[in-house]
Amino acid sequence: MLSVDRADFAPSNPYSDSPIGIGHGATISAPHMHATALHYLEDVIKNDSHILDVGSGSGYLTMCFAKMIGPNGKVVGIEHIPELVELSIKNIKKSDASLLENGVIKIVEGDGREGYPKEAPYDAIHVGAAAPELPSQLIDQLAVGGRMVIPVGTNYQEFLQIDKTAPDKVEKKTLMGVMYVPLTSRDQQTGIRTRDFL
Repeated sequence: MLSVDRADFAPSNPYSDSPIGIGHGATISAPHMHATALHYLEDVIKNDSHILDVGSGSGYLTMCFAKMIGPNGKVVGIEHIPELVELSIKNIKKSDASLLENGVIKIVEGDGREGYPKEAPYDAIHVGAAAPELPSQLIDQLAVGGRMVIPVGTNYQEFLQIDKTAPDKVEKKTLMGVMYVPLTSRDQQTGIRTRDFL
């Protein structure tokens, strides 16, 4: 995280340890939550890892993942709001455009609840919004030996670690209670008031 300046990704108060609204019902998570996600995923991230960042938003955590892998790895950031896709790309270019140019980072528009099967399987999956229940499509796209961190729940949410130990077996571990914006459809998200989650 020290090698990626949040000021390139947050519209205001980049170093405040709190979520910041970035528009369109989305936030950039608090730095302590980004650090937590990176901590729980670092054991499965190698130089050639494939990583999926669901709800890539500002592009900050996508960029952090890219700094953890080598030139043979790939991070896919998926976001379903076109303006946030553009924002991610713009912010990443401010920080290190070469990672987009050489294909280490790929930002795509799509429904993150469905993952991005074209680049699967993934060694690590980060989900930056709370799913009402564990999405089976994301588990399917996780490589054996891979790990996903995801907030799950509606009113009360748990930050879960999901380890895929066999093609049809996962181990689930509750890490902590959290409060994230919901993982929803594009139409639902544009009606969200982010101040309810700040």
